[in-house]
Amino acid sequence: MERLEMPVKILCVDDERNVLRSLERIFLDDDYEIVTAGSGDEGLEIMENAGDSFQVVVSDYRMPVMNGVEFLKTVYERLPDTVRIVLSGYADAGAIVEAINEGHIYKFISKPWNDDELKMTVSHAIERYFLHKKNLELTAALKLRNDELLILNDKLERLVQERTDNLNFRNKIVVAYQNILNSIPAGIVGIDLSGNIVLCNSAWIDITGSGWHIMGQNIKNSFSEAIILFFEEVKTKGIIKMRFVMNGVDGILSGSLMHENEDQQGVICVFMRLDGLV
Repeated sequence: MERLEMPVKILCVDDERNVLRSLERIFLDDDYEIVTAGSGDEGLEIMENAGDSFQVVVSDYRMPVMNGVEFLKTVYERLPDTVRIVLSGYADAGAIVEAINEGHIYKFISKPWNDDELKMTVSHAIERYFLHKKNLELTAALKLRNDELLILNDKLERLVQERTDNLNFRNKIVVAYQNILNSIPAGIVGIDLSGNIVLCNSAWIDITGSGWHIMGQNIKNSFSEAIILFFEEVKTKGIIKMRFVMNGVDGILSGSLMHENEDQQGVICVFMRLDGLV
């Protein structure tokens, strides 16, 4: 069992030496380390020197100077995880019941006790101690994991916000970019090397009589054969300028091959009207 990884130490406190010897004898065959003290003050001193190393404290109730409940109340304040047991005579039973909450006492055993009952109570107290310790460890581990998840969630929220802000910024740039294109008094269209229309302005839409639905379409499904041939020639020659009649409008059609990087490769076509109309 997990509790065997550390020694089980039991502190027994009683002002009668024969009682302490009896307690030592009872647990002689058990794998416990029994430490005895003749008074509450001595017990507190032992615990202070030993640190947090006692799982169970067994104390007599009727002791001079400091009774058992007062002693165990102090034990609880210093080492709340320790399981506390009181030994008492029948005459003290009423007082013990009233005082249990003060010392946070696990159980009281009446004197004279039954050895088997006392051993079983101590065994249960030890199991209670290690179960409580395990629960504390699991709670701490769960809190740590929750804290890690909160930190991760905060990072994700900030990352999402940054991405959202970046996307909003890009959208604003796209809108501004399109507004600039629409203000130019010439028809402009951008076509990638596969023939897909990736940009155009309102002047191009007005001159060609097409709609904005052409965005994302292939020129084979949207443009005349003459413009398709012009596009293919620009891809070959790099730049072309020629007189062109588009949808009954006389003008100059210019084409330029764009190959800045993998994301910006295609043909830009500009149509300037010669009728002076914008």
